[in-house]
Amino acid sequence: MSTAGSSAGRVGASGTPGAKPPAVAYISWVALALMTTASVASLRPAPTMAVYGLAAVFLYLVPAIVFLLPTSLVSAELASGWKGGVYNWVATGISKPMGFLAVWCQFAMTIFYYPTLLGFVASTLAYVINPDLASNGVWTALVIMVCYWSGVFISSRGTKGVAGLAGAGLIIGTLIPGTLLVVLGAVYLGQGNPSAAPMTAANFFPQWAGLASLVLIVNNFLSYSGMEMNAVHVSSLRKPDKEFPKAIFLSMGLVLLIFILPALAISWIVPADQLSLTAGVMQAFDAVLAVFSWQWLTPIIGIALVAASLGGMLTWLAGPSKGLLLISRQEGYLPPFLQKLNKNGVQQNLLVTQGLVTTVIALGYALIPNVSSAYWIFSVITTQVYLIMYLLMFVAAVRLRRSHPDHPRGYRAPMLISLCGVGFAASLAALLVGFIPPSQFGGGNPWVYFVIVAGGALGLGLLIPWLFYRFRKPSWKLPDVASESEEAEQ
Repeated sequence: MSTAGSSAGRVGASGTPGAKPPAVAYISWVALALMTTASVASLRPAPTMAVYGLAAVFLYLVPAIVFLLPTSLVSAELASGWKGGVYNWVATGISKPMGFLAVWCQFAMTIFYYPTLLGFVASTLAYVINPDLASNGVWTALVIMVCYWSGVFISSRGTKGVAGLAGAGLIIGTLIPGTLLVVLGAVYLGQGNPSAAPMTAANFFPQWAGLASLVLIVNNFLSYSGMEMNAVHVSSLRKPDKEFPKAIFLSMGLVLLIFILPALAISWIVPADQLSLTAGVMQAFDAVLAVFSWQWLTPIIGIALVAASLGGMLTWLAGPSKGLLLISRQEGYLPPFLQKLNKNGVQQNLLVTQGLVTTVIALGYALIPNVSSAYWIFSVITTQVYLIMYLLMFVAAVRLRRSHPDHPRGYRAPMLISLCGVGFAASLAALLVGFIPPSQFGGGNPWVYFVIVAGGALGLGLLIPWLFYRFRKPSWKLPDVASESEEAEQ
């Protein structure tokens, strides 16, 4: 049993010793692969990338080689040798404080991720019900709050239920609509229609536009973030050393297919100048279906996309917060209130506290007229924070290979040092590019943008975890799990 599981067993649901340990709820490696795919892949960026036609393949393959491949293979090795997720990897490879920093950064990233994802849910539902609602802040706020708190309720029931719903959401809302797009695109070409975007070899590489092109490629790195997140559930597998790498490889293949093929299918049918990047994926589906007079399917597709987004949200709720809980119970980095588990061994208090922050952000949509610009900057800040975690993970992987060469691993990544070097460089490049003001920033002072992003990233990513670490109390460390930290590192 994993550290998290045994910790839950020793202290029970309420944090008191002697409680009966909850039964282990195993999940299959296919279910874990679907959870991982649901947390990473989406059809949302398909219209944006369809504008580039065949060059979309290049724009996805380069980040896949330098970022997706390293993160996937490295996390597969780490998870097959060390339980406990990114905290235990970094704590064992570097130090416990750095392990806490890594898992905090993974958790903190989600603070603004949920409103972004659920904002997409609100706009998609508006497209189905009444498109005018898409610009209604009250509607957006209500959808965010209802969906998030519903997700907390579902997650509080345990990991097995989350795996089932996330897998179902991925199949219904991503794989089936994505396959439909690809099939319709192939039929369209098979009928003798010319592709709206040229598909010749000369169009494989995007037109170079200097720094803007570099920013575009680096931004796609972040499309693949999250492959390591569900490693915290490795203990829910019956044979984790063999099954987790299989789950990673399956999800990696699915992620590439989901990102690339639907974008190409849209580019075959809809000319780039007719794609509205603001209307997004619903407009793209509507345009494709109109060619076949199947627009009656558009509302059904919208509901399916909502199901996929909610499935992805459930995986993010279940992953990072569980990793943060693990280290908090071992080392006492969070107050006891945030460490308590419910009867299903789920970190409900932590999810509720995070939900209060999400609710405040959601209310911003309803109360602040021009919240989008500031919110976009906050999203950049959380991305920067997440990249800190990746930098630490790659450093820890190299040190673990050198300091624990004989430690049993179910999977050993080939050329690990090179993989970590490429992944570290890619993550650092993405972090540095984040400080460059995008076109959305307009004519504002770039130094003001830099100060805001840097200050926010330092505050959220370094200051807050440092305060928890600095002011922690011995009473925050649960004595019944004190020895678990050492067990997890064996």
